[in-house]
Amino acid sequence: MSVKMKADYSQGGTMTRMRRGIEAGPKRCPAASPCRDAVCGVGRPRILTPLFVSILIVLASVLAAGFLCVPTHAYADEDASAAPASDAAAPRDASGALLSPSAANLERDSQVTVSAEADAAVMSVAREGIASFSRQNKGTNRDIDGRYLGYRYAMAGSDAFSVIVTDTSAIVYIPANVASDLGIDVNDPVFQEEFLVTLRALDDAASKGGPTLAGADRRFYFTSSESVSAGDYTYRFAVEGEEGRFYATCTLEGSQDGSAGAVYAESGFLTDANDVAVTQKAEGFAALKQFLADLDWSPLWVSLKTTGVAVIVIFFLGLLAAWATLRVSDRFKGIFDTVFTIPMVLPPTVCGFLLMLFFGTSTAVGRWFIAHGIDLVFTWPAAVIACIVVGFPLMYRTARGAFENLDGDMLDAARTLGWGEGKIFLRLMLPLAWPSIAAGTVLAFARAMGEFGATLFFAGNYVGITQTIPIAIYYDWMAGRNDVAIFWVIVVILISFLVILFINVYSSHTQTYRRKGAGRES
Repeated sequence: MSVKMKADYSQGGTMTRMRRGIEAGPKRCPAASPCRDAVCGVGRPRILTPLFVSILIVLASVLAAGFLCVPTHAYADEDASAAPASDAAAPRDASGALLSPSAANLERDSQVTVSAEADAAVMSVAREGIASFSRQNKGTNRDIDGRYLGYRYAMAGSDAFSVIVTDTSAIVYIPANVASDLGIDVNDPVFQEEFLVTLRALDDAASKGGPTLAGADRRFYFTSSESVSAGDYTYRFAVEGEEGRFYATCTLEGSQDGSAGAVYAESGFLTDANDVAVTQKAEGFAALKQFLADLDWSPLWVSLKTTGVAVIVIFFLGLLAAWATLRVSDRFKGIFDTVFTIPMVLPPTVCGFLLMLFFGTSTAVGRWFIAHGIDLVFTWPAAVIACIVVGFPLMYRTARGAFENLDGDMLDAARTLGWGEGKIFLRLMLPLAWPSIAAGTVLAFARAMGEFGATLFFAGNYVGITQTIPIAIYYDWMAGRNDVAIFWVIVVILISFLVILFINVYSSHTQTYRRKGAGRES
């Protein structure tokens, strides 16, 4: 760039530079000496070269990491005799001998038949099957008769197998007498493969959305020892508790809580495949029929009963409140309107919490109710009150808006004719505002039907009493019953669709009737 141009850039204004650039036209660099200055607009800016090189370096690093990082699996591609990197954390039996990780190949293509209840399974080529299977996603630290056994999981019995699953491994305990009776060797890779393939099928069916054996890189260790240590944790099997019950336990050295040493546990009986009764799941229409037959319909009836009673109360309270606020002076109208509307903007959990405090022992009102034998908290009337509180603002706001839109001159004309306020309300205001009132009623019904937070806080979750559809959806999902939760979601969507359709059809019919009436008058 010439000295003159540099002086122009340093001294001239923006408009001067633009004018000179236009007058001079685009500057071209000689082909033999390509311009490296980004100012002229022809050469490539210097920043692109390092940016391009940086992108290439990043891509090369990612590809190299992908080729160099080889995942570790607990399957047949491992050396069965290889112990984990740290012998101190490797599982050992009661004698202190290291347990060898299983060499079972869980990718073997073998058909496993799992029962409808996910409590039994057999493999097509295996001589053994699994019966009375159960999975415990959580254990307990509770003492038994003053004795601390450890963080424990229930076992199916003293002769049952047990599997304790940790973050990095799974310890499979098979009683020695069971292995002897079935003529199996727990260290036989063929048996381990058949057992783990069958176990994983059951585990997948019973996981209910939780972690699974296939969901992480875990090593599997088979043992018939009733005590296994791994690092600071000790795992014991067939530990007898109260009333002849048996547990698999996990204890942490120097601690009363061994829960961190296990993710979940499973147990069942290993028996001859011919002795395992597997009832398969129904399919197609038969599965739907069985699902509907086994379904607990109480959430639907509780929701309809609770919402129905609530809407009747909401209808009269909403109309009365809307009519009354019209007659209040402007000084107090804003206060009443805020009080009546605030439940609509508060989170439902806040409404439920406040109701629980108000009707509980924390307030004089709650203590008075309890003293007179009226205990509302965690009862069906509490569910009705919760629905009334959250649904009332919709009815109130809709009715008040409809009343405010009425022609004031018409109401005054009725008063000059000697009509009282009650007659004006019943004979004039209600008929004229009825389409809006009907829409508000339906909206309040839908809001009360979908109420969750306030009902759960104030009324609780009691099946057949206070468990409404929204609460049932939450607890079915938490319990892993996704099919039931999805069914109730579909029911709520259908109810909401019908409610909205009713409002649209009714409003359309009303507007058509009014247009026809106006046409006849003209």
